Amino acid sequence: MQLIDLGNMWTIILDILIWGVIHIVISLITLAIREEHFRKNSGLYQIRSWEREGKFWGNNFKIKRWKHIVPDGAKLFKKGFQKKELLTLDVVYLETFIRESRRAELTHWLCIPPALLFFLWNPPWAGTIMIVYALVVNIPIIMLQRYNRARLQLVVKRKKGKGRLVM
Repeated sequence: MQLIDLGNMWTIILDILIWGVIHIVISLITLAIREEHFRKNSGLYQIRSWEREGKFWGNNFKIKRWKHIVPDGAKLFKKGFQKKELLTLDVVYLETFIRESRRAELTHWLCIPPALLFFLWNPPWAGTIMIVYALVVNIPIIMLQRYNRARLQLVVKRKKGKGRLVM
């Protein structure tokens, strides 16, 4: 329910500014979370059996075709861990990459609910567009993180001698 009417131009400007603030603030908050929080492979971060070690995402959403166009938000922050490409197959690095993919996934999940705030100053149709925007911008990155993490966990498992590698 729209509570504030700012006019079209100011509403658009406010929408753009608020989205920028939301993305930056949530990123800073998740960057401040201690690394230990992202060590455990459970809850939100657990790769489910239906994901078939990342194959679900790769086969159904053709992630390999579009993942190269996804920008790496870590470049915006000094503390960020860049996940655009693997730099080494060292287990310690891969485990860090896995933890940081969990951080990125959490960041993008947290960026979706604030879309509901836009109904306060946008008409219902525009508020709906803001929800669609939040989903379109964040869900592909969540899928990408889960795809990469599932595959990297297999590599780490194999390197530690605890299982087979299925790519």
